[in-house]
Amino acid sequence: MGLSLRAYARHRGVSHVAVKKAIDTGRITPEADGTIEPNRADLEWAQNTLSVRKAATAAKAAAPSAERPKPTPRELPDPVVPATPGGGTSLLQARTINEVVKAQTNKVRLAQLKGDLVDRSQAIAHVFRLARTERDAWLNWPARITAQMAAKLEIDAHELHVALESAVRDHLIELGELRPRVD
Repeated sequence: MGLSLRAYARHRGVSHVAVKKAIDTGRITPEADGTIEPNRADLEWAQNTLSVRKAATAAKAAAPSAERPKPTPRELPDPVVPATPGGGTSLLQARTINEVVKAQTNKVRLAQLKGDLVDRSQAIAHVFRLARTERDAWLNWPARITAQMAAKLEIDAHELHVALESAVRDHLIELGELRPRVD
């Protein structure tokens, strides 16, 4: 049987809130009964604290430089959280995920500044305007072409106009049923 949270906090010389936070973040793991075995917890505390400091130092050293090619946003890994034995996320894992998210955010900001990204709402509005212009052009086409076609085919212009207009409207209805995916 180990120490209580408050007793272990006195043992470490920290507040019980710091001990609770260390348990919640996975820096130390309590026993099944909720107590803390001091020798093992001290070792975990030191190991996880050193690991976090080493990771932070490595992240600073791995900052993008002018010589290295910069990865595109698609090359960055998605933050995946592996489960720890206690069922939570360790502090090192949480900080690693945080660094990956920061890198992804910075890549997106850089792409925005370079003009490589398009505003989604503007793109959708532009495509809508293009589609509406295309539709209007098709709706006006039978009226423009009917007289010429009727003269070449030697048929009644009104009947040809009605047939062409009906066919164009049916075709536009088919096209309107297509639903593009915008992700």
